[in-house]
Amino acid sequence: MSAPPELPPLVSAALSLSGRRGFVSSTRNETGRLLATLAASRTGLLGELGTGCGVGSAWLRSGAGESTRIVTAESDPQLAQAVAELFAADERIEVVSADWTALIERGPFALLFVDAREAKLSARDIIADVVEPGGFVVLDDFTPSAVWPPMYEGRVDTLRQEWLMDKRFTTVEVMVAPDAAVLLATRH
Repeated sequence: MSAPPELPPLVSAALSLSGRRGFVSSTRNETGRLLATLAASRTGLLGELGTGCGVGSAWLRSGAGESTRIVTAESDPQLAQAVAELFAADERIEVVSADWTALIERGPFALLFVDAREAKLSARDIIADVVEPGGFVVLDDFTPSAVWPPMYEGRVDTLRQEWLMDKRFTTVEVMVAPDAAVLLATRH
């Protein structure tokens, strides 16, 4: 990937927290750079469903403008506290210690990073209602598929297929690394 090897300081701090916590499913740098790029085009409220160790939120913050706020939800109270401490110096990032559903009432979102497995699997209708028209939805952790319908492990990937066909969104699969893809959806 042609990108500078240096990471924004807040991303480095979140990755360090992730390493100390033994958290192995943090947002990949390739996805993070896409999040930062998309955040740079948004104003208003950005959200993340599933904070983890804050890597995704740190990437969003690295691209977000001064008038942009970020809210993220983490269901593990101890992890949410650790991430809140990590972001304590930045009043534009709020960490909510709660399930991802706690953010639904906070919308509308200009960009929503859906990183909680449960939200990916079951919340497309809810997400459609809380993302503003023209807003982005980003879903990561897909294996690239070069066929239609999209396949994963020998079966139709119905989750990906449903997002790609949902008339409320214009959605594209973006390969961010040879083994990783994200879905990028824009709300109509």
